Formats: sequence, C-alpha cells, structure tokens
Amino acid sequence: MSTSLETIVSFAKRRGFIFPSAEIYGGLSSCYDYGPLGVELKNNVKKAWWKAMVQQRNDVVGLDSSILTPEIVWEASGHLQSFHDPLVECSKCHHRFRADHLLEAKQAEPGHMKEKPVDIKDIDCPDCGADLSEPQNFNLLMKTELGAVEGKKDTAYMRGETCQGIYLNFLNTVNSMRKKLPFGIAQIGKAFRNEITTKNFTFRTREFEQMEQQYFVNPKEADSFFEHWKEQRWNWYMKLGIKEENIRWRQHAEDERAHYAVDAWDIEYKTPWGGWGEMAGIHNRGDWDLSRHSKYSKQDLSYKDQQTGDKFIPHIIETSDGADRATLMFLVDAYDEVETRSGKGGTKHDKEVVLRLHKDLAPIKAAILPLSKKEPLQKLAHEVQAGLWGSCMTQYDETGAIGKRYRRQDEIGTPYCVTVDFDSLEDKSVTVRDRDTMEQDRVKIEELADYLKDKFK
Repeated sequence: MSTSLETIVSFAKRRGFIFPSAEIYGGLSSCYDYGPLGVELKNNVKKAWWKAMVQQRNDVVGLDSSILTPEIVWEASGHLQSFHDPLVECSKCHHRFRADHLLEAKQAEPGHMKEKPVDIKDIDCPDCGADLSEPQNFNLLMKTELGAVEGKKDTAYMRGETCQGIYLNFLNTVNSMRKKLPFGIAQIGKAFRNEITTKNFTFRTREFEQMEQQYFVNPKEADSFFEHWKEQRWNWYMKLGIKEENIRWRQHAEDERAHYAVDAWDIEYKTPWGGWGEMAGIHNRGDWDLSRHSKYSKQDLSYKDQQTGDKFIPHIIETSDGADRATLMFLVDAYDEVETRSGKGGTKHDKEVVLRLHKDLAPIKAAILPLSKKEPLQKLAHEVQAGLWGSCMTQYDETGAIGKRYRRQDEIGTPYCVTVDFDSLEDKSVTVRDRDTMEQDRVKIEELADYLKDKFK
C-alpha cells in the first residue's frame, strides 16, 4: 500500500515523532524537532549504524570533530569553488528555486514530450507565474564569523559535510591508534547546507545529521573495497527491515558526480511523494581529499607501507548515510494500515495503524499495561516496569480499554505489550503480546527481563 507524505507528516506529529520547529512562533522553514518517540527512533538508527560500522569491526574507529571549521579547509576541499546549485529568482514575488529541480518537475509532468529538451526560459514561477531570472551559481556553505570585536573577526564555516573533520585527523588517528591500511574512521554529526529549496519533510533540510565513514586504502585495492562497502551498506538496510522492492542502486553519470568522485553509487528509496530519492551513497573519492589537504596545510599526509616500503597518498572509499533520511524512510517503510484486529464492540475501528519497525529501531521496546487502575495492579505493574529499567525502553499506560491501549502501542511500533492482570497478583506472571503475530505468552515476572532480552537478540 502506498502511503502519502501528508499521512506520514500528520502521523509523525500526532504520535510524537517529529514536530515543526518553533511552531508556536509560526515555525522555521525546513527545521524540525524530534519528539519523545522520534528522538528514540533516530538514536536507535544511529546506534544500529555505529554498531555495524565500528563496534563489530576491528578496522574502523570513531571520531567526533568540530562543526566550526576555518575557511581554508573548504578552499582545500574544493567546496568554495565547486559546491554550488543553480539558483533562479522570480521577477515578481522574488521567491527562489533550484533550476535543476524545476526542470526535473517539468519533465515529469504528464503529457510532456521526453524527446523535446526543456529550457529554464520556458518555465514560469511555480508560485505566481511570472518570469524567472537566468540561473546563477549559489554556494551552499553556511558562513559565520568568529571573534568578539566587530571588524576583527575571522571567517569560518558551519561544516557542509562531516568527512572533512575526518581527513583533518587522519594523521592523528594513524599515530594515536597505530592503525595500518586498510582502515576506516566513522563519524555521526550535524552538517549544514544553505539549500535554495527545501522540501519533502525531513528529507531535504538545511540542518541535518550525517552518518559517514571514510575507509583509507592502497590505491591498488580501491575497486575491491568499493564493492565490499556497497555490499555492506545494502545488507544493513535489508537487515533492519527495509522492503527490498522499495530500494535500488543507481550509479552517478560522469557529468553529475561531485568534483572529488572517481565513482559514485546511491541507494535510492521509492519515496511517498513520487519517484526515487537518495538515501545513502558510496563514493570512491580517489586521493583528492588527502592530496588537497597536504597541499594547503603543508603537512605530509602520505602513508608508508612498512612491509613494502611504498609511500603513497591513500585513496578513500566513503560510505555516507543520512540519519534524518534513514529515520524518515524507516518510518515510511514500517507504516502499515490494517483491518481492525483488537478491541471489542464500540472500541473497534475500521482500520488500525501498525508501525512494523525492526525491534532494534522501535522507540519503545515494551509497554506495561495494568488491566485495571485498582491500586494492587498499579503497584505490581510499576514494579514490573522498574524491573526492566536499564535493560530496555519502556512505557507505562493505564488509560482506556486494553484493546485501545494495544492499538496505541501498535501504532508507535512497540514490539511487546506486557499485561498485568488480577491473576498476576497470585501467580506472579504476566501476559506478553507480540505486535506482529498477536501471539501471547504467559511469563513469570522474575523471568521477564531475560525473556525480552532473548527476543531482542
């Protein structure tokens, strides 16, 4: 079933996943805040990435570099010269748009003749219909100033990508961690791009979070490691439950590759707003980055192989995943509307939402539901929840019929509901309901933590 973006946006706000930023003041365009459930989901995505990329490998280490970077870093990286989007401005309403986005939208219109090339001169302003200006290059980096005295400030930039901090610390990592090639450095952190047009909820924003890893290799081995990392990143999404029919590979054509790329492939997702959108990328960056930083910093960033005596600038295989995009796509992919399956009589609905998130990603792992608000059951239910604190994220809910509470938990993706009933006072057991199968197990309270631990292996 295809789910519209409007449905996801409404659902995300209503259930506490993602809110418009500064909404009480009218909101700030393209900025979003992660709510109580959203921050858990996004953190779980990042934890799953870090586990696969760092904790389960001996050849990758972590880093957390500064967001603020001096201007020379972006001059060396080529971003000041090459990091541009084509901007057009309306002559009447003065709204700005990316020319390539307008051309793509025009070519996708029903009835458009594909063999007829489209020129930006043939497109009017989407908002008011007036003429658009000639395209101009617009640099995406966000500039800022450092210093306390006006007129004596240094120019700096909010980083446009997290990887530059990794290249700046290549030598520090080699020396402090005694790393030998091949090895990688991974980082999760914020990046900032002054996008001309932001759209599609959290898919394209000016402030976003990247999960990037740079793998340093001998140039002779670059092609084989490129294939290795393609396989690793695809398998990660598969393992976490993304439907295979919703993702695909796409190789960048030569004329669309970034200025540093020898080869580039994207993992794309079949988005709910139409068409395929980039979710992750694997790039062969060659020796561009370390060569440029060697030149501009006057530091030798070459590597000497102790066994062969060869000295060379390492090539870099980059894996780049968006934490925000991945979170959104996992949310979209897991969203499922089904015929009513819980409740009785007037508590039944025509349809129910089940968020079929992978157990590792689910914001709440177990919900504690006392069958009644009577004090003995409440007391025991709180004791059951306290017994799980520290081992998994839980939620306590005592409001409404049990069927209604099951539905609330299904809707936010909780894999297991733990019901404390009157029999629990006698047999010291609880009933555990599975979100997907709806099967129920009777489990001793003292064994509940181990029972759930086994479920999350």
